[in-house]
Amino acid sequence: MVAAGRLATRFQMGDRVGIPWLGGTCGHCTYCTGCRENLCDTPVFTGYDRNGGFAEYSVADERFCFFLPDRYDDMHAAPLLCAGLIGYRAYRLSGVFGSMRLGLYGFGAAAHIICQIAVAQGQQVYAFVRPGDQRSQRFALQLGACWAGTSDTLPSAELDAALIFARVGSLVPVVLRATRKGGVVVCAGIHMSDIPSFEYALLWGERSVRSVANLTWEDGDAFFATVERYSVTTHVQPFALAQANEAIAALRSGVIEVLPCWCPESLPARHSLQLLTNTLQIRIQQTQ
Repeated sequence: MVAAGRLATRFQMGDRVGIPWLGGTCGHCTYCTGCRENLCDTPVFTGYDRNGGFAEYSVADERFCFFLPDRYDDMHAAPLLCAGLIGYRAYRLSGVFGSMRLGLYGFGAAAHIICQIAVAQGQQVYAFVRPGDQRSQRFALQLGACWAGTSDTLPSAELDAALIFARVGSLVPVVLRATRKGGVVVCAGIHMSDIPSFEYALLWGERSVRSVANLTWEDGDAFFATVERYSVTTHVQPFALAQANEAIAALRSGVIEVLPCWCPESLPARHSLQLLTNTLQIRIQQTQ
C-alpha cells in the first residue's frame, strides 16, 4: 500500500495487500447488512467495473482487500485471490465436518488449492477429471487425494459432499448419483451449461444442490488464515500478457494443469498478475 484515504485505517503504509474480484458493494441492502454482501444487487468488480486489474497502481476499497501472507510471492499469491477464494467459499458451503468424503469435479486452479486444505483438515478427497486426463489424476494424488478417476465413473465410496468446478451442467445428476443421502452438491462456477432434467430419486433423501456467488469478508479472512496455517502451495505457469489467448487455449485443451499467470512485459517480475486479480501495491480509498 502506497497511499490511503482519510478514513482508511485497516492497513498501514507498506502493507502487502490483495484485491479480489469482488471490489465493492452498496453496504446498506438486506444482503450487505445481513453479512451476505456477496449477494448485493449493485456490486463492483475489479477489472470489470473498476479499472486497474493490469495497472501498476490501483484504487481499492479497503473493506474488500486482504493481507497477503509473506510466504507467497506475487506470482503464487495471485491464484489465491480468485480461484482460491471462490473454491474456499464452495468448500465452506459443502458443510465441512469430521473426516467427510469430499468429491472435487474438475481438478484445476480452485480444486488443487482446496484439495490441500481439505486433506490437511482430515477430509478424504476424491478427484474427478476429464476422461483420458491421466496427468491431472496423478497431480491430484500427489496433492493428497485418496482416489482419482474420471468424471463419468462412480467413486469407490459414496460422497458426503461434492464441489463442481467444471462448468458442465450435465455433471449435476452424475454427481448426485455419487452422493449419499443428506449430501451437498455445490456448483462453484459463475457460469455453467444447462442442467438436464433428472429423476427425483437422485435428489430425494435430503440431498441438496446449491450455487456459489462471489465471497464474503468472513470467507476471505478465514481463507487466508487457513492457507497460511497449512502452508498451501499454488502451482502457476507464467505467460506474457501478449500470450493471453495462447494461455487460455492451453488451459482449455488441458495442455497445462496449473493456473496461467499473466505478466505485463513492461513491469518487473515481482509485479506479476493473474487475470482480473491485482496483487500489486495499491492506493486504498477511504471507507464510506
